[in-house]
Amino acid sequence: MDVPDLQSVLPWVQQIGFGAVAGFVAGYALKKVGKLVALAIGLLFIVIQLLAWWGFLSVDWGVVQRTVDPLLESGSLNQAWRSLVTVMTYNIPFAAAFVPAMVLGIRRG
Repeated sequence: MDVPDLQSVLPWVQQIGFGAVAGFVAGYALKKVGKLVALAIGLLFIVIQLLAWWGFLSVDWGVVQRTVDPLLESGSLNQAWRSLVTVMTYNIPFAAAFVPAMVLGIRRG
């Protein structure tokens, strides 16, 4: 078996290595930002509930649920995931290493 010269494979190793590092860091950051967004939405819910309890406002949660439910269906979530991956891998040659590393970063974050 013929072993390739290091100079011929070095560009591939660099691209895959950079793609993996960039993907992991992006996934890690995405999860951290997601946690902050969840915290903000949770606090907003608490504030709205307190204001409703004190009588400052009235919330029709049925309308809220009917508005949010379509966004949480599997088709919508799948489309959001595809859009995210498309944006994150736009015009980069190392997408094959980026996407699995991004998933790993999301899991570890």
